[in-house]
Amino acid sequence: MKLKGPWNAGAVERFLAESVIPARIGVLTTNGVPLVLSLWFVHRDGAIWCACNKKARVIELLARNPRCGFEIAAETPPYRGVRGQGVAQLDIPGGAGVLAELLERYRIPGHSRLATMLLEEAVNEVAIRIEPEWMTSWDFSARMSDL
Repeated sequence: MKLKGPWNAGAVERFLAESVIPARIGVLTTNGVPLVLSLWFVHRDGAIWCACNKKARVIELLARNPRCGFEIAAETPPYRGVRGQGVAQLDIPGGAGVLAELLERYRIPGHSRLATMLLEEAVNEVAIRIEPEWMTSWDFSARMSDL
């Protein structure tokens, strides 16, 4: 994987581990128009993992064309983050496990309505593993230090 920007691989790893925000994933629709959506993610083994219901349009689109883009960046100053492109693999049996990992990572209580609803449908979850081909980082912390 190619890595550009001010952060080295360790800094990217730390940012992705500490950032409990959704990833923005960009895919191409069947008519070639980009579609961007937000999904919870976890970064492990050099890949970005998400989970989504097997009936979701993004699953259909990634099955047709696994190439995608992504961005993980906070919406509040100081602006910093990573973006890149990669290839997605769909892992149908792994979806429930990734969903459970995401609920824990995003601190969704197991007894909450959201967790209950998602876990009731866990058998229909598909794991999305995005293998980055390149990533770039940016960090405007120094020039935004007085905000």
